[in-house]
Amino acid sequence: MELVTPGFGLVFWMVLSFGIVLFILKKYAWKPILKSIEDRNNFIKKSLDSAEEAKKEMENLQADNKSILREAKIERDKLLKEGRDMKESIINSAKQEAQSAKEKIVNEANESIENMKKAAITEINNQIATVSVEIAEKLLKEELKDETKNKEHVLKLIENR
Repeated sequence: MELVTPGFGLVFWMVLSFGIVLFILKKYAWKPILKSIEDRNNFIKKSLDSAEEAKKEMENLQADNKSILREAKIERDKLLKEGRDMKESIINSAKQEAQSAKEKIVNEANESIENMKKAAITEINNQIATVSVEIAEKLLKEELKDETKNKEHVLKLIENR
């Protein structure tokens, strides 16, 4: 039974040694342990707060990214529309320039043809006049020989006029 019920002396020394160990732990170890636990607790709290702030910041950044992306799409669409309009404007301008150049070339060709035609007609008229003068000269030489034929010829010319 002595094992189950310890003696008073043993209990006294156990309580005294436990008190000394408790005092030493409280004096030298308890404060640093509690301080490190408190520091750890503060660090965890700050980390959670930082994570929450980072999460809010990420949400804000995502919202900003969406708005920037939306603005970029609008700007891209605007630039594409301006590019299409500019392309059509350049094409229309080139068509108009080509049309005016074509008309100018056709007009110049028509003028050139008309000038060549006039020159050819003038040349033919000159040749006809030369041939007519030569024929008239030969006829007049023949007909001047006979005076009655001259009178008849002059009368015919007057009647034809």
